[in-house]
Amino acid sequence: MHAMQLETVGAGKSFGDFRALDDVSIRVKAGSVHALLGENGAGKSTLVKGLIGYSRLDEGSILLDGRECTVASPRDAHALGIGMVYQHFTLAPGMTVAENLLLTRGRLPWRISWKREKAELEAFMESMPFRLALDSMVGSLAAGQKQKLEILKQLYLKRRFLILDEPTSVLTQQEAQEVLGLVRDLARRNELTVLMITHKFHEVTAFADEVTVLRKGRMVGHAHVADTTPDTLASWMMGEARIAAAPAPRTPADQDAPIALQVDSLRVAGDRGDDAVVDLSLQVRRGEIVGIAGISGNGQKELVETLLGQRRASGGSIAVDGKSYHGTRAEMLECKLFALPEEPLHNACIAGMTVAENMALRDFDSAPFCRHGWRIDRKAMAQRAAQLIASFNVNPPLPQRPIGTLSGGNVQRAVLARELAESVTVLIAANPVFGLDFKAVSDIHARIVAAREQGAAVLLVSEDLDELLKLSDRMLVMSNGRVVHQTAARDADRATLGRYMAGHVDTPVLEQAA
Repeated sequence: MHAMQLETVGAGKSFGDFRALDDVSIRVKAGSVHALLGENGAGKSTLVKGLIGYSRLDEGSILLDGRECTVASPRDAHALGIGMVYQHFTLAPGMTVAENLLLTRGRLPWRISWKREKAELEAFMESMPFRLALDSMVGSLAAGQKQKLEILKQLYLKRRFLILDEPTSVLTQQEAQEVLGLVRDLARRNELTVLMITHKFHEVTAFADEVTVLRKGRMVGHAHVADTTPDTLASWMMGEARIAAAPAPRTPADQDAPIALQVDSLRVAGDRGDDAVVDLSLQVRRGEIVGIAGISGNGQKELVETLLGQRRASGGSIAVDGKSYHGTRAEMLECKLFALPEEPLHNACIAGMTVAENMALRDFDSAPFCRHGWRIDRKAMAQRAAQLIASFNVNPPLPQRPIGTLSGGNVQRAVLARELAESVTVLIAANPVFGLDFKAVSDIHARIVAAREQGAAVLLVSEDLDELLKLSDRMLVMSNGRVVHQTAARDADRATLGRYMAGHVDTPVLEQAA
């Protein structure tokens, strides 16, 4: 197995009148790691879908090792040796590593000779630069091990050109360094060519050989990584666009400010019936951002779902402005508790509905959008949506466009526009910039800080320590469903936070995180 060169010549793709990809020609040299950068909506996904066969290119050619090839379907791509590792895992968690590897073959005999298959899989593992125990259950693997298994699946199928889509978005910094280092080593051994989509400049400078930048469907820059700088890459990505100004230094939150969100001794069951949140207590005051740090799977998801009424608490209490709160729609409207949940396209929107309709999900049955108690005024919805789109820089500015066709950053902006359209008492933000480019990140962060400055109590749940340290006034750490540490953000020590997050510190459970 050897690495393969891939080249596109004049690649183009349109969706109706919208030109998503326009005359893009790039060359990914055999045995190299090539980074592909661009804002959300720049054309990266359109290009990659054309290479993998999910959405055939309208124009242009794809050359593999100098020979023109047709990629009309994923089956064609796989037959040619092109594979992809997606941003989210595509593993069967209830099966073993060996079973997941076999599943990638697609067609299996009705009776599997496990003795022969395991012998072949062991031989395959021996040839790899990293290994996993074949009998390990995938559900028990750490995120970094799961990402390694995703790569092993492609190598097992003898892929020679591998596309990595945001490969480190669910990994810790140490896991990311290890996984990307292994991929780079495979490329240097000429066993693999890698096209890596990322928004992280430090990953480009540390692991990529060359970099290409797309903007508005066109290629606007290409260079050897050694010959460029993050500032140059940023200017290529943004063009004349401007990033939201960094929030001005904030005065410490007023410790005498009213408590807007009070959680006492909360217990919440997880999907398997065991307690995911255990006797958790916290307070968030008006004009304060409280950040919650923790490794994924330590109860953060269940806490957020309970606060948003998507999961029932089995014990304890929640109060907003001193009033008992149970997460009903009526209570959320009355208490003005709004949210930007993780993956809002799945958790806060209806993809097939328009931007205007999604922006009215909170109050579609109230005046002026509902007349005579039953008739929906879509003109009023569109007018309000147009105002919010302009205020929150949602692009394209089309109220009647299905929200599922927007880029990730613009979906986030649309949801924030809906949630912050009026005064807010409590804002719950869960991994609010997951997978977004740095302009979108800057915009969303500025909106969150603005809500805090206007007196909202903000609970920010994130797996990104940089984000938490940048935005929070106070930080809590969750481990095994409990709050195990708290500190003022300005006094936080990364090493200490890391030890608590990893559960390496024996400490009494905090009865009250205030």
